[in-house]
Amino acid sequence: MGLFSFIKNAGAKVFGIGKTTEEESAEAAREKASKLTNAVETLGFKVLDLNIEVSGDSATVWGQANSQETREKVVLVIGNTAGIASVDDRMTVEIQEPEAQFHTVVKGDYLSKIAKKYYGNAMKYPVIFEANKPMLTDPDKIYPGQVLRIPALKD
Repeated sequence: MGLFSFIKNAGAKVFGIGKTTEEESAEAAREKASKLTNAVETLGFKVLDLNIEVSGDSATVWGQANSQETREKVVLVIGNTAGIASVDDRMTVEIQEPEAQFHTVVKGDYLSKIAKKYYGNAMKYPVIFEANKPMLTDPDKIYPGQVLRIPALKD
């Protein structure tokens, strides 16, 4: 007997055991979407009919957020998750409000430096910290690649 070649993913189809690569990939995507949904709900964000789908390194989110702030935070929770490179935001909001800016943290950034850039005042860093709670738990714990919400200053 020698070396035999087989179709790698045919076994699951022929005998009904195991899963094809496509089935495993779809199951992994559903599991990741479920974990993302759980994370959003655990953080207490109010989104009616929340639905998240994952395909590869992309996520799509639907639902009705109770505020623009909630909408933006949900996008950040999903997008700042390992393995997610883009978020297609298809949520709606109950009450329209101005959108915040977003800042991608680079090496050497810290909240007061970011506050200086956007607000002209480094001492406004608590505004950015508060705007990114509960994802941020400490103003000194940000990392390169993380995306932060930078809201407009209120008068």
